[in-house]
Amino acid sequence: MEIPFREARPENGAGLVPADNSAPHKEELSFKIKEQKIVVDELSNLKKHRKVYRQQQNSNIFFLADRTEMLSESKNILDELKKEYQEIENSEKNKTKK
Repeated sequence: MEIPFREARPENGAGLVPADNSAPHKEELSFKIKEQKIVVDELSNLKKHRKVYRQQQNSNIFFLADRTEMLSESKNILDELKKEYQEIENSEKNKTKK
């Protein structure tokens, strides 16, 4: 059985959010981080011979992808999401200090 892989990527301009809209964005980022952690975990635990598919953006078409490349990409995406989440938390802390 082959396992399809639906890629979780942050949307373009995800870091450009007005200050008054940071709470919903922070919740959305938290959800995406949890989702991406699951993707990384699933890819990490796949057997070497398993096939991984990447979904074509805005389509229901899947293409065969390299498991190690997908794992690397997924880890990078997770790092970016965590970094963005931390920046929001830091900016909120700075606002409360002022």
